Amino acid sequence: MPEAGDVRVERDTMGEVQVPSDAYYGAQTARGVENFPIGELRMPTRFIRALGMLKQAAAEANRDLGLLDTRLAEAIARAAGEVADGTYGDQFPIGVFQTGSGTSTNMNANEVIASRANELLGGDRRTHGEVHPNDHVNAGQSSNDVIPTALHLAAILALQEEVIPALSELEAALRRKACELWPVIKTGRTHLQDATPIRLGQELLGYADQMAEAVVRLHHSVEDLSAVALGGTAVGTGINTHPEFPTKTLARISGRTGLPLRETTHHFAAQSSIDSVVAASGMLRTSAVALIKIANDLRWMSSGPVAGLGEITLPELQPGSSIMPGKVNPVVAESLIMVAMQVIGYDATISLAGQSGSFELNVALPIVAYDFVTGAELLADAVRNLARRAVEGLQATSRGPEMVEKGFMLVTALSPAVGYDTAAAIAKEAYRTGRTVRELALEKTDLPREEIDRLLDPAGMVGSQGPVRG
Repeated sequence: MPEAGDVRVERDTMGEVQVPSDAYYGAQTARGVENFPIGELRMPTRFIRALGMLKQAAAEANRDLGLLDTRLAEAIARAAGEVADGTYGDQFPIGVFQTGSGTSTNMNANEVIASRANELLGGDRRTHGEVHPNDHVNAGQSSNDVIPTALHLAAILALQEEVIPALSELEAALRRKACELWPVIKTGRTHLQDATPIRLGQELLGYADQMAEAVVRLHHSVEDLSAVALGGTAVGTGINTHPEFPTKTLARISGRTGLPLRETTHHFAAQSSIDSVVAASGMLRTSAVALIKIANDLRWMSSGPVAGLGEITLPELQPGSSIMPGKVNPVVAESLIMVAMQVIGYDATISLAGQSGSFELNVALPIVAYDFVTGAELLADAVRNLARRAVEGLQATSRGPEMVEKGFMLVTALSPAVGYDTAAAIAKEAYRTGRTVRELALEKTDLPREEIDRLLDPAGMVGSQGPVRG
């Protein structure tokens, strides 16, 4: 317990509460810390940043509407700007598992901003001074529209600042590598079985296109998330707020960030549901699924190097075994797969949370904010790591081209000339005897050598599509 000199007494509507003397937060935050001693997860920094941006713009809008004294508004805006810059990250101690509306975190922000504003106005570090956390900092707002709005803003920032640039970086790295390795022809595979030849660059181009399509989907998510709940206050009716308040507030945030924020035209839906966040989380999940496919393909192609496919090598980054000397593992791809699994798990939680819209309010907002922002940031980190520590150093071996000549699926190119049944017989004999399709075609068909060589040229089987698309 803190000594008497280490605390001060704050009051809220329920009575007196002791808070640390150096804290910027007040009674309601202290109650939140006491009421929710559950785990160590805290609201993400990007979410607190979004709250600060929102409170700063709200103070300026209320000033412009004549609803807040200029002197108080400017102090609040400055204090909120400091929160948005991350200055008071240690002043947000309430855990993620709290009241489902996020009221505790909204009041945490209101108290920190009010306390700092009072300090800027020459007072002491106390929340109930000249600036009041509810009457002034929270003017025109409710936790029920502020927290969903901050959730959307934080989600957009995470996508715009982290995920989309990371996926674009990976796409670019894959396209560069596709160009570099375009001459390499290897065995294609379907059902994990040998199929007709393919360029290694074509496989890499497929991965790049997956990333390009993921970016397009996420841009659509940003557009969807840009319609926010601010202005609905308690239940969507807009009680106790000026009709111009949300437009003016969002215009200021958009001016600072370049984001196309706008007031929703569906306030009751925006507060009773989180459908757009569920949809955006689904796009993150889709990206994660695509990344697992890509990472696993890289692992398989680099497997061995003797007893596996061994078609590519990935950069050797660390010893792979504590017992087997010389072993090196595809660790970056493995780490990405684990992150993608985590994102898929977060999406499942968000989907369940989306069902928690009881009448006029969703009551699982803090965990949604945590899972979406944290998942987005993790995914971006892992994607950048894959691009820089795996794809950029990826190299082809001679194994892929060597296996093409030995593979019996070359026989597919003979089928139009000799018929399906004859081609199938050649393929089966090639597999059974270990002889090449070329040898057996010369022996079993009447085709001249020049025609067989032309038909069985792997370069003629991989199409004419170039290495750059999009």
